[in-house]
Amino acid sequence: MAKDSRSGGTDVYIALLRGINVGGKNRLPMKELVALFVEAGCEDVRTYIQSGNVVYRGGPTGGAELSSVISASIMERFGYRVPVIVRTARELQKIVQANPFVQAGAETDKLHFMFLADLPASELVDALDPNRSPGDEFAVLGREIYLHCPNGVAGSKLTNSYFDSRLSTTSTSRNWRTVGKLLELAADVG
Repeated sequence: MAKDSRSGGTDVYIALLRGINVGGKNRLPMKELVALFVEAGCEDVRTYIQSGNVVYRGGPTGGAELSSVISASIMERFGYRVPVIVRTARELQKIVQANPFVQAGAETDKLHFMFLADLPASELVDALDPNRSPGDEFAVLGREIYLHCPNGVAGSKLTNSYFDSRLSTTSTSRNWRTVGKLLELAADVG
């Protein structure tokens, strides 16, 4: 198990599942989702809202390997593929602190994060169209995309599909408020 040097216990992780319980598609009861994580060896498993946010203390497979285990379990039990992207609580805190739009004074209710499964190649990042969605801005830093959508994310052309196809990876999005709540849950678990 991965150790958390601050507490002497296991690391706290946040799993971000893409595309469950949205609009009635891919229904996955949170109770059953928790059970999948417990069966995988995770402890103190908690969920936040019905859209695939799970906070837990490390399991025998920690973070990245657990993504595959949980995805395979969902496929086996429910019959659909769900990408699972994992970050440690410490990584998530650093991601929030590095947000370039907050540093530039943007309103947090206009900010979103896209979490990428893989580090995109720099030439793919460089080829992204900065004018794809007029009025909206994005910044790719490591395995995260920071979005500033002053007119709301619903009409933005900066979508998961766009970035996934251009960066050859899988992403899942969360708004500023959700990420903040996940960090609060992580602090409770840790």
